Amino acid sequence: MAAPLLFRHPSSLEHDTGMHPERAERIAAIEHVLSARDWLGWDVRESPAVERAVLEAVHPERYIERIAAVSAAGGGALDVDTIASEGSYRAALHAAGGAVALVDELLGDGPWVGASLHRPPGHHALRARAMGFCLFNNVAVAARRALDRWGAERVLILDWDVHHGNGTNDIFHAEPDVLYVSIHESPLYPGTGPATDVGLGAGEGYTVNLPVPAGSGDGVWCSLVEHVVVPMGLEYRPGIVLLSAGFDAHTRDPLAGCEVTRAGYAQMAASMRGLAHDLGVPIGVVLEGGYDLRALTESLLVTLEVVSTEHIHGHGGVRLHPLAVAAAGRLAKRWPLVGIVAG
Repeated sequence: MAAPLLFRHPSSLEHDTGMHPERAERIAAIEHVLSARDWLGWDVRESPAVERAVLEAVHPERYIERIAAVSAAGGGALDVDTIASEGSYRAALHAAGGAVALVDELLGDGPWVGASLHRPPGHHALRARAMGFCLFNNVAVAARRALDRWGAERVLILDWDVHHGNGTNDIFHAEPDVLYVSIHESPLYPGTGPATDVGLGAGEGYTVNLPVPAGSGDGVWCSLVEHVVVPMGLEYRPGIVLLSAGFDAHTRDPLAGCEVTRAGYAQMAASMRGLAHDLGVPIGVVLEGGYDLRALTESLLVTLEVVSTEHIHGHGGVRLHPLAVAAAGRLAKRWPLVGIVAG
């Protein structure tokens, strides 16, 4: 069996945000830990820059040109907390390009497991607005690629970053061919993602927001993945599973108040790896947030280890949490397999 694929690019270090939570040290720490472990035996490749036509399938030309112009002028603030530098446009092109290359390999002749580890992250980026440290929406561009280039009829995105991925949410809000599921702390930046936001028009029911309160730990997060997301995935039957993988729900992260641990990320990864195995589809990890370096590197490392494990064939062992039961009750009409959880 082919080794899992990992896409990275040195331009991630050129996105200079200064004294900022989303800083170059995040990638440096990740690559230091992975290189010390011989990259887990994964096939490591430099990502290409995303092709303009592929990027424009999500972001309008005028917006892309604005990001390019700000970088060419030496950088500046794109909003109150989103910074661009001279190297940011190049880094963002490779961050989106890595996610696209990941999908191309997973749905082509490559392995069925892979990761795209770049910065800037992407899930807050709207079609024509940078925000929340994000310039281009990497996972959305990748999902669009899976649909347009590879004919995947459906894509499942699980976003377990502690902040709601409002950009991905809005980009696919009216589309049934992407099931976007977000588990996130609420209330918290960006203030979006209530459980009542379920999509619009043909996309109604295919946006699933699972807000949790501060203090939620492994029991809540793992139960929502195992008892809500997995049954939805089995019913939806996507052609590919993408993890919008932030690690800022960790108990040590400075920007939020949840209490997920390394073991929790391992369990969530196991549930999603088991789902992909049961469906017979590939799974890809796209890096989002995570701002405590030790928590980030430990949690990402275990996630990569688990998703590349060949012998995860099912689910079980995760205790059902009342928040998962409540979420299942809300979703029962649209997702009957989830409704079973609610009793």
